[in-house]
Amino acid sequence: MTPSRREKSAETEQALKDAARRVFAERGYLSTKITDITAAAGRAAGSFYNHFASKEELLQALLNDLASAGDERAEQPEHKSDFSDPEAVRYHIAGYWSFSREHGAVMRAITQAAIVSEDFARVLGQFGVEQRADIADHLDGLADKGLRLPSSVDASLAMMFQVTQGMLAAVEDGSLTLTDEQAIEGLTRFVYRGLTGQDY
Repeated sequence: MTPSRREKSAETEQALKDAARRVFAERGYLSTKITDITAAAGRAAGSFYNHFASKEELLQALLNDLASAGDERAEQPEHKSDFSDPEAVRYHIAGYWSFSREHGAVMRAITQAAIVSEDFARVLGQFGVEQRADIADHLDGLADKGLRLPSSVDASLAMMFQVTQGMLAAVEDGSLTLTDEQAIEGLTRFVYRGLTGQDY
């Protein structure tokens, strides 16, 4: 059966996204040209603009894909949503860690884009706000148990994300030597104590 025009378009769009991930991993976002992406995708240079207006728009599409993948993880039956339980903190730290490792090229590209583009910096900032809002209710159980957050809900979650991102960057650049399990265990203990004041 011959693929329809819509199916061919979807295939090309996916090929461009897949190629962008590979090229971003090899060269970095800032050093990648649109022609690098189309060449890696095996597509004509002009085909890019049938799907994306710019390299930034392609990166925005990849960011949207990351958000969708994160939402799917939150719907898994093993998902724990009460951060008064240290295992719920561990679940989210481990998920964020493994997700960041798996999608590292795109996440680094997003950070690089935010450095040179005020518009993308705002997009990235809003993405962080939305990610924190998605798990804000995970802290609801702490007050019921007499546990006090170090700051507002949003700021407390921002600290959790920042310390995890910092540890991940240190492991990935080789300035800190830890296995993934050691990093997740240490972060879980650190974040849980920081959020609740309790030892894990």
